[in-house]
Amino acid sequence: MVAGYEGTPLRRGTAGGGNPVSHPDTAAEALDEALRQALTGVDPARVRAAVVGVAGGSALNQPEVRDAFGRVWSTFALSCLPTYASDLEVAFASGTAAADGTVLIAGTGAVAGAVRDRRLVRTVDGHGWLLGDDGSGFWLGREAARATLRAVEAAEPPGPLAASVLSELGAVHASAPSRRPDLNAQRVHVIHALNTRPPVRLAELAPLVIAAHAARDPVAECIVAEAARLLAQTVSRIRQPDERTPIVLAGSLAREASPVGAQLRRFVAERFPGPLLSANDGVGGAAWLALAAADPAAATEQARIRLTAPES
Repeated sequence: MVAGYEGTPLRRGTAGGGNPVSHPDTAAEALDEALRQALTGVDPARVRAAVVGVAGGSALNQPEVRDAFGRVWSTFALSCLPTYASDLEVAFASGTAAADGTVLIAGTGAVAGAVRDRRLVRTVDGHGWLLGDDGSGFWLGREAARATLRAVEAAEPPGPLAASVLSELGAVHASAPSRRPDLNAQRVHVIHALNTRPPVRLAELAPLVIAAHAARDPVAECIVAEAARLLAQTVSRIRQPDERTPIVLAGSLAREASPVGAQLRRFVAERFPGPLLSANDGVGGAAWLALAAADPAAATEQARIRLTAPES
């Protein structure tokens, strides 16, 4: 996004995603494409400050990754160097103009951060699918798979969640007494199907948990409640009980419309004082941080609202 000093979006650029940790070249190509679109018709000499929000931003400490991003930046003859911000910093700025507070992102992964003077000073979780990301979309998907295997091994009729997982994975299931599935074949099929996929694809089962929760499947209800509890616990690991700074929630699972997000918000509101806010457009959050760097007096709450508002 290119924005004016009054906090008005002027131009936008879009590109595919790219995580510099796992795919640094793809991430650099995405940055190139987004910049090319956003800067079309813009005098690069007029750009006074820039912030690039990066998920997996720790990879930028690696010289080869930083060099790849630097080469992309240099091709546009901009008059400023970029400041790289983490996805947590950008998400926090998209939700509040406050300088200090707490931010939680709950999507495929899950991570929380403490923000001071608009910079990330401490992080909790975000350990990835193997070591953590408790309560995340990956965690939901794994719990759905485990619950399905337990139901199959107990020879129980599949509830809405187990039935949807078996169907998604191509395993035969039947609720009619006259059609008795081969339970061992189902078990082997589920194990094989999931172990031959990239592990992170377990997150693709998360929407099945949400749908089964809407159907009042008690297993899905338990999984959703535990996910919300774990995410609230992640917040509690990074925030002092009496802290009154804003808490910004970001990511698909943390939205109010999500059953996980609804319970998470209730847990957080019960435990912590301070405003409970939702993240908005992260690109706008990055633009607002750039505005704050160029002209702190211009980085008002009104400017943040304009920059992070949904495109009309």
